[in-house]
Amino acid sequence: MIREELEELEKQILSPLAAKSSESKGRRYPCERCAIRTEFQRDRDRILHCKSFRRLKHKTQVFISPEGDHYRTRLTHTLEVSQIARTIARSLRLNEDLTEAISLGHDLGHTPFGHTGERLLNSVSSNGFHHNIHSLRVVDILENGKGLNLTREVRDGIVNHTGPGVPATLEGQIVALSDRIAYINHDIDDAIRAKIISGEELPKDSIVVLGDSHSVRIDTMVKDVIYHSMEQKQIGMSETVGQATEALRDFMFRRVYITSDARAEEKKAMYVLRELFHYFMDHPCQMPGEVIRQIPVYGEDQAVCDYIAGMTDNYAIRTFRELFVPSSWKQL
Repeated sequence: MIREELEELEKQILSPLAAKSSESKGRRYPCERCAIRTEFQRDRDRILHCKSFRRLKHKTQVFISPEGDHYRTRLTHTLEVSQIARTIARSLRLNEDLTEAISLGHDLGHTPFGHTGERLLNSVSSNGFHHNIHSLRVVDILENGKGLNLTREVRDGIVNHTGPGVPATLEGQIVALSDRIAYINHDIDDAIRAKIISGEELPKDSIVVLGDSHSVRIDTMVKDVIYHSMEQKQIGMSETVGQATEALRDFMFRRVYITSDARAEEKKAMYVLRELFHYFMDHPCQMPGEVIRQIPVYGEDQAVCDYIAGMTDNYAIRTFRELFVPSSWKQL
């Protein structure tokens, strides 16, 4: 079979430290293996073709409802993470298919309005809300009403791409670092485009180390991860580049993520989601049937949280308008 030939090829060309698809720890539910694709290729395809992935194109990255075609969305962020992570994985002879699958799935659980929505759901839900944990819930339970039945390696990389956990595979660790490289750099690009900051304001010590343009900074960071990881036999950055990257991230938190015009619509977004949450808690039968069927299993609070987290920005605004904004009266 073609799959078996690919599995053998992995053993021949990949690093001994790489995760091999033939040695996967398996899926939650046993299923027959594909004749053509390896297990990690199959996971990548399942994620790529699922509805949750397609909805990422209408979910906020940083800027809520920006007027402009070139601002990042959660989908373009995901694609940039995937490109960076695959470059690193290929150079280190790690499993590129596993890396890509984790990259494409890592943000499936993100809410409408980005981290603003995440904070709101975390504050109103008795279960709390963290997008990485919800991403795992999406692929395990919610997508297709039964989950995607992914391998343990992909599931581990998704849930541990942020937060206190450390991915069990080097491929997962690459995605966690690539996520940071991607959002720091593309958020700088978007913030400059929005005239919230200027390139001259970026920390000079960081720019000296990393470079004075978007592409140069990414190139510096990616090459540093590759060469440092080769030398140390573990995924990471050198001290010099790591410190410069962290200083750049701190600058973005101070100037963009916490206090800036990028957050001008945040209170409105939080109000919309808060009202939707309380409305559906009071009227659970107004949710779609597949969500209502989850209530006896997971509870009303969790079902409402699942429903709202799955919304796009546009769908959340449209639902709010339909529920709370009077429409024009039409004579029959």
